[in-house]
Amino acid sequence: MQRIRLRYTKRGRLRFTSHRDFQRAFERALRRAEVPMAYSAGFTPHPKVSYANAAPTGTGSEAEYLEIALTAPRDPEQLRALLDESLPTGLDITEAVEARTSGLADRLTASVWELRLDGVPVEEARRAADAFTAAETVEVQRLAKNGVRTFDARSAVASLEVRGPEETHSSQADRPTDQPCAILRLVVRHVTPAVRPDDVLSGLRAVADLAPPVPAAVTRLAQGLFDEETGTVTDPLAPDREAVEAHSTAEPTAAATASA
Repeated sequence: MQRIRLRYTKRGRLRFTSHRDFQRAFERALRRAEVPMAYSAGFTPHPKVSYANAAPTGTGSEAEYLEIALTAPRDPEQLRALLDESLPTGLDITEAVEARTSGLADRLTASVWELRLDGVPVEEARRAADAFTAAETVEVQRLAKNGVRTFDARSAVASLEVRGPEETHSSQADRPTDQPCAILRLVVRHVTPAVRPDDVLSGLRAVADLAPPVPAAVTRLAQGLFDEETGTVTDPLAPDREAVEAHSTAEPTAAATASA
């Protein structure tokens, strides 16, 4: 059985698709592309697809991940192209690599988020960000299934930067305007309970009364293993790429040794 790990995006209007909507679209794409999927056992078999830490509905993403299991080997790049053609524009498969290591979900410990705050001057956003990062705790509330839950949004935020509109990620400029605009770039650890970008906005409102006049445009730019020394988020597919390259290099060497 071959396992393939995929990176995909949610762009433009497709940011408003729910995770369940994406699951349905992806399973249709698997059938259209005639992917030799492995299926679960039982009365209602379903394709063996493992989704990892999906972004909330309404947020865009450049870094969503999943893993599929195949009954017959396929070239990862050809598989990527076939699936990408079978999905609507905005749900784009950007990378495919054969899984040669374990624990993809364990390597998703933090996310890099970008929040576009239309109508908010950069200096006002910077003042609010400074107040947020200076606080030891920032309690926010969220409505959960069991009622209103209060938790600390500050401890999960590893870094928070404020940038001008010219420094935004290209896919974020989907609401061009002549009004002031501040860009927040944050690195958020994946903790329990999960701290989402809207929780950070609630925290900025609590500590500095920052209230954007329109909803923020939110995009996940990356997710992966958080490096405590550098404060960066590493590529979760890098270990698989390295293992594939090492295997490809070892094969010619082994063949040459055998023929000698």
